[in-house]
Parts: sequence; structure tokens; C-alpha cells
Amino acid sequence: QVQLVESGGGLVQTGGSLRLSCAASGRTFSIYGMAWFRQAPGKEREFVASISWRGRLTSYADSAKGRFSISIDNAKNTLYLQMNSLKPEDTAEYYCAARSTPTGTYGSWGQGTQVTVSS
Repeated sequence: QVQLVESGGGLVQTGGSLRLSCAASGRTFSIYGMAWFRQAPGKEREFVASISWRGRLTSYADSAKGRFSISIDNAKNTLYLQMNSLKPEDTAEYYCAARSTPTGTYGSWGQGTQVTVSS
């Protein structure tokens, strides 16, 4: 089992930046890849970005391309999401997730961290 704990959320003005972190513990050797998702009030959870455990493969939602950057520090077992040029529509609860296969479902989830972007 993998445990995930997010941090780094907060309140920021439009155009500002935040860096989210997700610390992984437990059976981290079983992780193939990790990802960030977000869910705004009244909306479905949506994919933001993903990365393979060694950081070689990344993928971004169109809404994140050019503004967000996903990275991973294997020595610290920590996933990051650098978010720049934030917009009010980025306001959401952000979750990190992990999966053990390239195409499997994300079976481990963190508790979430709130990001609020004021206009």
C-alpha cells in the first residue's frame, strides 16, 4: 500500500504561482507513475498532469500546458506540481495519485490540498 500526503495549497492572486508537493510512503517501489487531479465545486474530478516514477514520461491536460510543470524527486519520494500564471478557474481541490502499471487505474490517493485563486 502507498500513502500520499499533499501540501502547498493556499490562496493566491490571479497571475501568481504555487508549488504543490505530494510525499509518498509505504510500498513506493510498486509505483509506476503518479499524477495530479483536481476537482472544483460542482464539477467532475479532472486530470491535470502525470509523470512516470523516473520522470522520463510526462503528460498534461490542455489547461495545464505551458503554465504547470510536474516533476518528481525519487530521493525524497516526492511529487511536485509547479503552477504559474494561475487563473480563477484553477481554483479546486488538488489531489495526487499513484498507480502501479502504465495503463492501470490510480489506486492510491492523497487527501487533497485546496488551491484558491482570487480575481
